[in-house]
Amino acid sequence: MLVKSNDKEGAKVYEMIIKQIFQDLQLSPSINDMRVCVDPEEVVFILAMKLGKTSSFTPLSDVATVKYDKEEDKTIIRVIDENFLPNILKKLWGERGRENVHQPNRFNVILDGKQKNLKDLVIDDPHENLKKRVYDAAFRIIPEGFRIIRDISDGDVIAIVCTDELIKDEWLDKGLEYVEELKNQ
Repeated sequence: MLVKSNDKEGAKVYEMIIKQIFQDLQLSPSINDMRVCVDPEEVVFILAMKLGKTSSFTPLSDVATVKYDKEEDKTIIRVIDENFLPNILKKLWGERGRENVHQPNRFNVILDGKQKNLKDLVIDDPHENLKKRVYDAAFRIIPEGFRIIRDISDGDVIAIVCTDELIKDEWLDKGLEYVEELKNQ
Protein backbone atom coordinates (compact mmCIF):
# COMPACT_ATOMS: atom_id res chain seq x y z
CA MET A 1 0.00 0.00 0.00
CA LEU A 2 1.33 3.40 -0.95
CA VAL A 3 -0.32 6.48 0.57
CA LYS A 4 0.98 9.77 -0.84
CA SER A 5 0.21 13.10 0.79
CA ASN A 6 1.90 16.42 1.41
CA ASP A 7 0.67 15.97 5.00
CA LYS A 8 2.80 13.12 6.43
CA GLU A 9 0.66 12.74 9.57
CA GLY A 10 -2.50 12.72 7.47
CA ALA A 11 -1.03 9.96 5.29
CA LYS A 12 -0.33 7.84 8.39
CA VAL A 13 -3.87 8.40 9.65
CA TYR A 14 -5.35 7.42 6.29
CA GLU A 15 -3.21 4.31 6.17
CA MET A 16 -4.60 3.32 9.60
CA ILE A 17 -8.17 4.05 8.49
CA ILE A 18 -7.75 1.94 5.36
CA LYS A 19 -6.20 -0.95 7.27
CA GLN A 20 -9.02 -0.85 9.84
CA ILE A 21 -11.77 -0.82 7.19
CA PHE A 22 -10.10 -3.67 5.31
CA GLN A 23 -9.75 -5.64 8.51
CA ASP A 24 -13.42 -5.02 9.42
CA LEU A 25 -14.58 -6.14 5.97
CA GLN A 26 -12.00 -8.97 5.80
CA LEU A 27 -10.65 -7.67 2.49
CA SER A 28 -6.91 -7.55 3.17
CA PRO A 29 -6.11 -10.90 1.51
CA SER A 30 -8.24 -9.97 -1.52
CA ILE A 31 -6.29 -6.84 -2.50
CA ASN A 32 -2.90 -7.31 -4.14
CA ASP A 33 -1.81 -3.67 -4.02
CA MET A 34 -3.15 -0.16 -3.56
CA ARG A 35 -2.31 3.45 -4.36
CA VAL A 36 -3.80 6.39 -2.48
CA CYS A 37 -3.27 10.11 -2.93
CA VAL A 38 -4.65 12.46 -0.28
CA ASP A 39 -4.14 16.16 -0.89
CA PRO A 40 -5.91 18.44 1.60
CA GLU A 41 -4.64 21.59 -0.15
CA GLU A 42 -6.01 20.57 -3.56
CA VAL A 43 -8.97 18.87 -1.86
CA VAL A 44 -8.65 15.63 -3.79
CA PHE A 45 -8.65 11.94 -2.87
CA ILE A 46 -7.52 9.29 -5.35
CA LEU A 47 -7.78 5.58 -4.58
CA ALA A 48 -6.78 2.64 -6.78
CA MET A 49 -6.85 -1.02 -5.69
CA LYS A 50 -5.78 -4.16 -7.56
CA LEU A 51 -8.09 -7.10 -6.89
CA GLY A 52 -6.62 -10.50 -6.14
CA LYS A 53 -7.61 -13.69 -7.92
CA THR A 54 -10.88 -15.36 -7.01
CA SER A 55 -12.35 -18.76 -7.70
CA SER A 56 -14.44 -19.20 -10.82
CA PHE A 57 -18.17 -18.64 -11.04
CA THR A 58 -20.76 -21.33 -10.28
CA PRO A 59 -23.32 -22.20 -12.97
CA LEU A 60 -26.72 -23.62 -12.07
CA SER A 61 -25.72 -26.99 -13.56
CA ASP A 62 -23.11 -27.41 -10.77
CA VAL A 63 -25.64 -27.12 -7.96
CA ALA A 64 -28.95 -28.30 -9.44
CA THR A 65 -30.52 -30.45 -12.15
CA VAL A 66 -32.88 -28.95 -14.70
CA LYS A 67 -35.60 -31.00 -16.38
CA TYR A 68 -38.56 -30.12 -18.56
CA ASP A 69 -41.86 -31.92 -17.86
CA LYS A 70 -43.64 -31.96 -21.22
CA GLU A 71 -47.01 -33.12 -19.79
CA GLU A 72 -47.14 -30.34 -17.21
CA ASP A 73 -45.34 -27.80 -19.45
CA LYS A 74 -43.06 -26.85 -16.57
CA THR A 75 -39.32 -26.66 -16.03
CA ILE A 76 -38.27 -28.27 -12.74
CA ILE A 77 -35.06 -27.29 -10.99
CA ARG A 78 -34.00 -29.85 -8.39
CA VAL A 79 -31.53 -28.26 -5.98
CA ILE A 80 -28.59 -30.52 -5.12
CA ASP A 81 -26.60 -28.08 -2.98
CA GLU A 82 -29.04 -26.28 -0.69
CA ASN A 83 -26.43 -23.64 0.19
CA PHE A 84 -27.00 -22.09 -3.23
CA LEU A 85 -30.82 -21.96 -2.97
CA PRO A 86 -30.94 -18.26 -1.95
CA ASN A 87 -28.68 -17.37 -4.92
CA ILE A 88 -30.81 -19.47 -7.29
CA LEU A 89 -34.02 -17.82 -6.15
CA LYS A 90 -32.56 -14.31 -6.25
CA LYS A 91 -31.23 -14.84 -9.77
CA LEU A 92 -34.49 -16.37 -11.06
CA TRP A 93 -36.62 -13.67 -9.40
CA GLY A 94 -34.46 -10.98 -10.99
CA GLU A 95 -34.50 -12.51 -14.47
CA ARG A 96 -37.93 -14.10 -14.68
CA GLY A 97 -40.00 -12.20 -12.12
CA ARG A 98 -40.87 -13.33 -8.62
CA GLU A 99 -44.43 -14.20 -9.64
CA ASN A 100 -43.12 -16.70 -12.24
CA VAL A 101 -40.93 -18.67 -9.85
CA HIS A 102 -42.68 -21.29 -7.72
CA GLN A 103 -41.07 -23.15 -4.84
CA PRO A 104 -43.31 -26.00 -3.60
CA ASN A 105 -40.58 -27.26 -1.26
CA ARG A 106 -37.01 -26.49 -0.35
CA PHE A 107 -35.47 -28.73 -3.00
CA ASN A 108 -37.60 -27.85 -6.03
CA VAL A 109 -38.13 -24.68 -7.99
CA ILE A 110 -40.68 -24.70 -10.81
CA LEU A 111 -40.99 -22.37 -13.77
CA ASP A 112 -43.85 -22.36 -16.27
CA GLY A 113 -43.04 -23.49 -19.81
CA LYS A 114 -39.79 -24.72 -21.28
CA GLN A 115 -36.95 -22.54 -20.03
CA LYS A 116 -33.80 -22.26 -22.11
CA ASN A 117 -30.20 -21.70 -21.04
CA LEU A 118 -30.87 -22.34 -17.35
CA LYS A 119 -27.95 -24.72 -16.92
CA ASP A 120 -25.49 -21.93 -17.79
CA LEU A 121 -27.14 -19.39 -15.46
CA VAL A 122 -24.43 -17.96 -13.19
CA ILE A 123 -25.56 -18.54 -9.61
CA ASP A 124 -22.47 -17.32 -7.77
CA ASP A 125 -19.67 -15.12 -9.08
CA PRO A 126 -16.95 -14.59 -6.44
CA HIS A 127 -15.21 -11.96 -8.58
CA GLU A 128 -18.35 -9.80 -8.80
CA ASN A 129 -19.00 -10.32 -5.08
CA LEU A 130 -15.45 -9.16 -4.33
CA LYS A 131 -15.88 -6.08 -6.51
CA LYS A 132 -19.04 -5.12 -4.59
CA ARG A 133 -17.23 -5.52 -1.26
CA VAL A 134 -14.26 -3.46 -2.49
CA TYR A 135 -16.55 -0.65 -3.68
CA ASP A 136 -18.23 -0.75 -0.26
CA ALA A 137 -14.80 -0.33 1.35
CA ALA A 138 -13.88 2.47 -1.05
CA PHE A 139 -16.99 4.46 -0.16
CA ARG A 140 -16.22 4.03 3.54
CA ILE A 141 -12.66 5.27 2.96
CA ILE A 142 -13.58 8.40 0.99
CA PRO A 143 -13.29 11.52 3.16
CA GLU A 144 -16.53 12.95 4.53
CA GLY A 145 -18.02 15.59 2.29
CA PHE A 146 -16.36 14.45 -0.93
CA ARG A 147 -19.53 14.17 -3.02
CA ILE A 148 -18.08 14.45 -6.51
CA ILE A 149 -16.80 11.02 -7.44
CA ARG A 150 -15.51 9.68 -10.74
CA ASP A 151 -15.09 5.94 -11.16
CA ILE A 152 -12.11 5.19 -13.42
CA SER A 153 -11.91 1.47 -12.73
CA ASP A 154 -10.51 -0.82 -15.38
CA GLY A 155 -10.61 -4.61 -15.25
CA ASP A 156 -9.24 -5.86 -11.94
CA VAL A 157 -8.31 -2.37 -10.75
CA ILE A 158 -10.97 -0.44 -8.82
CA ALA A 159 -10.15 3.27 -8.91
CA ILE A 160 -11.94 6.47 -7.96
CA VAL A 161 -11.14 10.18 -7.91
CA CYS A 162 -13.07 12.23 -5.34
CA THR A 163 -13.34 15.87 -4.36
CA ASP A 164 -15.82 18.45 -3.10
CA GLU A 165 -15.08 20.67 -6.12
CA LEU A 166 -14.94 20.07 -9.87
CA ILE A 167 -12.64 17.21 -10.81
CA LYS A 168 -9.54 18.48 -12.59
CA ASP A 169 -8.01 16.69 -15.58
CA GLU A 170 -4.67 16.37 -13.80
CA TRP A 171 -6.38 14.43 -10.98
CA LEU A 172 -7.94 12.07 -13.49
CA ASP A 173 -4.55 11.67 -15.14
CA LYS A 174 -2.98 10.81 -11.77
CA GLY A 175 -5.74 8.27 -11.09
CA LEU A 176 -5.30 6.71 -14.53
CA GLU A 177 -1.56 6.57 -13.91
CA TYR A 178 -2.25 4.55 -10.74
CA VAL A 179 -4.61 2.27 -12.69
CA GLU A 180 -1.97 1.55 -15.36
CA GLU A 181 0.72 1.03 -12.73
CA LEU A 182 -1.43 -1.54 -10.90
CA LYS A 183 -2.61 -3.26 -14.08
CA ASN A 184 0.99 -3.83 -15.18
CA GLN A 185 2.03 -5.59 -11.99
